[in-house]
Formats: sequence, structure tokens, C-alpha cells
Amino acid sequence: MTSHTIGAPVAAGTAGAAATARPEARTLLAGAVVAGPLFLGAGLIQGLARDGFDFTRNALSQLSLGGPGWIQVASFLLTGMLLIAGAVGMRRVLRGGPGGVWAPRLTAVFGASFLLSAVFTADPGAGFPAGAPDARAASMSWHGTLHMLSGMVGYLALCAAFLVLACHFAAHGVRGWAVASRLVAAAVLVGFAGSAATVLAFTAGAGLGLLGLAAVTTRLAGAYASASR
Repeated sequence: MTSHTIGAPVAAGTAGAAATARPEARTLLAGAVVAGPLFLGAGLIQGLARDGFDFTRNALSQLSLGGPGWIQVASFLLTGMLLIAGAVGMRRVLRGGPGGVWAPRLTAVFGASFLLSAVFTADPGAGFPAGAPDARAASMSWHGTLHMLSGMVGYLALCAAFLVLACHFAAHGVRGWAVASRLVAAAVLVGFAGSAATVLAFTAGAGLGLLGLAAVTTRLAGAYASASR
């Protein structure tokens, strides 16, 4: 990555918008930093601990099913709230600059999709939870359909947010982060396209999107700190 900072150009180009952002902007941004690692870590631990769960066959969303499913539901809710908090922080940091309107809005849509995924659970299948058919379900329930649609809309919004943020970085000469943002968006889409062949492609694409967002918001928080000094 290039060593250029984005904080100074942001402050200059937006009449000191970064400097006048509320002090809690970095705290709010931290929500989007920790959301992805928290969600993925919780999913990894549950997947290893729960009988019958197979990462090569089952999606993390299915951990919401069964007796301990409340843990994954809580993970969805907490992740969604953290992402929305991060979107608010992003809005305050980028206000008035390139991407200052749509990057936060799209990130908030991504966060809202996790809240919906907590309410509308995935369908059982591929042997999970215990007693579920070994094959994938031939048809989807209404809540399974809503779960899938909310996730689809959420991750498309995330991809769009990465493209908007790429424009933000490019506008300030931070070419490495601009290229990386575009590559992450492309990788998420490739992962979703490959999900028809293997659930691992979906998990990898979704995980990369969450970790990519954590990296980008870490960068934005650091730039804001530099501009505020």
C-alpha cells in the first residue's frame, strides 16, 4: 500500500470536515472494524463446537438453527448494530468529501441485512442441524427466502460501498487502497457466483468482504486521527 495519508486531503477538501467531526467518530468507526472479525470468529468457534456442522457443506447462517442457535442469532444482531454504528462514523469522517454520502449509506444497508438475517433464519439442510435431510432442501421456506434475499442485498450493497470507497481513495491519490477496494468487491462477487458449486466459495467471499471492510475502516479511522491532530 502507498504511504500517502488521506486525512490531510480530506480536511483540506471539505473545509475541515474531518476536524469538525464529533469526537466519537473513531469510536463509531471501530464498530465496522470489529464487526467482521467478531462475526467470523464466533462462527468458527460454533462450527467447530457443534455436532454435525461441516464447513464444506453448511453455511454459517445455519448455526442459527437448533438449541444453541440463539448464539448465532445474537451474533447476527450484534454484527448488524456494529456495522450500522460504523456507517454513522464513516458518514462523520467522510462528510463533504468523495464517497461521503453513499459509502455510509451502503454500509448501513449491509448492517441492516445482518439484523434481518437474525430475524429470518436460514433453512436446515445438508445434514444440519441433527435430523435435517442430508441433501440440500428442494425448496425454500418463506423465512429462508427472506434470509437469502437480505444477505444478497446486503453483500451487493457492500460491494457497491467498496467501489465508492475506491473512488474516495483514488481522489486522494491513495492508489493501493483504491485498487484493493475494487479487488475485494470483485472477490466477493466471485465467491457468491461460486456458491452454486460449493458453500466454501460463499463463506470465503462473505468473509473476505467482512475483513476487507474492517481493513478499510481501520484506514479511515487512522486518516481521521491524523487530520484531527
